[in-house]
Amino acid sequence: MTNTVETAAEHAPTAGEYIQHHLGHFTKGHQSFVVDFSVLNLDTIFWSVLTGVIALAIMLVAARRATSGVPGRFQGLFESIVEMVEDQSKSIVHGDRRFIAPLALTVFVWVFLMNSMDFLPVDLFAGLFRALGMGEPHFRIVPTADLNGTMGIALGVLAVVLYYNVKIKGIGGWIHELFAAPFGIWLAPANLLLNIIEYAARTVSLGMRLFGNMYAGELLFLLIALLGSTLTVFGIVGHIIAGSIWAIFHILIVLLQAFIFMMLTLVYIGQAHESH
Repeated sequence: MTNTVETAAEHAPTAGEYIQHHLGHFTKGHQSFVVDFSVLNLDTIFWSVLTGVIALAIMLVAARRATSGVPGRFQGLFESIVEMVEDQSKSIVHGDRRFIAPLALTVFVWVFLMNSMDFLPVDLFAGLFRALGMGEPHFRIVPTADLNGTMGIALGVLAVVLYYNVKIKGIGGWIHELFAAPFGIWLAPANLLLNIIEYAARTVSLGMRLFGNMYAGELLFLLIALLGSTLTVFGIVGHIIAGSIWAIFHILIVLLQAFIFMMLTLVYIGQAHESH
């Protein structure tokens, strides 16, 4: 029995190996460069789609259960969210909001659900894979802790912003704005360069901000899990206390990051409604 325990301890991963394994993605290829579109992180795609479907299902159920009488807890909660999004969109976007307000609501609920995956135990799926005899493949369950996932959403926001620029100003008006704002048509090359940099910077910052916060949160959960693996009184007690405190605090981060992402989406769309 002692030999078995000693053998297991010898083969146990180090702290660095444990973290590196949990931060690896389930993918079919090896990424050879920072930007490699031939590599797909299948775990990120799976959880992004799944949480998106759940978000749509929740909103559909909320819409069908809405009544004019005294609302229940679920309806009351969702009405508060809808009212919050509607108020924000009304104050930021000055124009037709029939599509924009529902878009902002969808973004908020979807990003919140993706962020909330961070509350699942870090070793949940590793234990499940072992129980099913599948070994321990790399598998991450927080889509927003993957830069590919957050940049994908940010590029989607960019596409919507470009669409509204063309819709509101016309293709000619938007192109003229690219060359004429902010310094006038005589400095067209400088204006075009600045506008391109602005679009790129907003998109990158939108994706990086969400990724950075969620990646840091995921990494801290892994460090707390390692604290409990020391099997000492200090480690176990510290694991419980630190894990509980961070989980409570992380609820605010998860909610706040979804709100910030939604607000920035509204701000960028609102800017598309304005002319320089």
